[in-house]
Amino acid sequence: MRIDLHTHSTASDGTDSPAELVLAAAAAGLDIVALTDHDTVAGHREAAEALPPGLTLVPGAELSCRLDGVSLHMLAYLFDPDEPRLAAERALLRDDRVPRAQAIVRRLQERGVPISWERVRELAQGTVGRPHIAAAMVEAGVIEDVSAAFTLEWIGDGGRAHVGKHELDAFEAIRLIHQAGGVAVFAHPLAVKRGRCVPESAILRLAEGGLDGVEADHHDHDQPTRDRLHGMAADVGMLATGSSDYHGTRKPCPLGLNTTAPDAYAALLERASGSAPITR
Repeated sequence: MRIDLHTHSTASDGTDSPAELVLAAAAAGLDIVALTDHDTVAGHREAAEALPPGLTLVPGAELSCRLDGVSLHMLAYLFDPDEPRLAAERALLRDDRVPRAQAIVRRLQERGVPISWERVRELAQGTVGRPHIAAAMVEAGVIEDVSAAFTLEWIGDGGRAHVGKHELDAFEAIRLIHQAGGVAVFAHPLAVKRGRCVPESAILRLAEGGLDGVEADHHDHDQPTRDRLHGMAADVGMLATGSSDYHGTRKPCPLGLNTTAPDAYAALLERASGSAPITR
């Protein structure tokens, strides 16, 4: 069984529509795929309606969080999308993305970068984010690829054109996910190439606060890091998941690049009560 628990569509910063994504997942030989767009569930219905036979869809979202001054992402699975407190926080997170992105574009323009807000919105299609600004920078010939934007020189955390955003306290995110019947998994927790990460001691604090799992097998973790995360999860009773973090053509990470073990997936299902996987 091949299980990929972290993908993105055009509902946030992916390049495949939700329907295209589930068809691509089936073509890639996946049995189970989670749709985890940033701070939104807008793509779930389209993905479910286009779901091919033999593929199971796990509804989810990737929430923007902060702990001890460090930005991080929390994967939320199988929560009730209509639970009011979590729905309200997702709306706050989404609403803050537009003024933040506009401010980043202005800072880049002040530094001579020839991009426009209108073009960034066109590239976004759905929820706007830094990857869309990065794509506009690539299109304008300022940088070679999207990853080059996420540095201190440009729009990486703490960078010259970086602007902060509304983020959930990580412990509050776990509480709200559980309140909505969902399961909370820390996305790529030690991906140092992305920027500043919380220390491993902070992951253990989150585990004490109810964190259900860590995304251990991710393309931004080397093998020793994956081994440490698997060991940490086993020591404290957390799940260890794996995924592609697929974004379509925006990132060179194919579906199924990393996968989740069936027993970890089964344990995730046991912890969830807010919604259920969707199968045709």
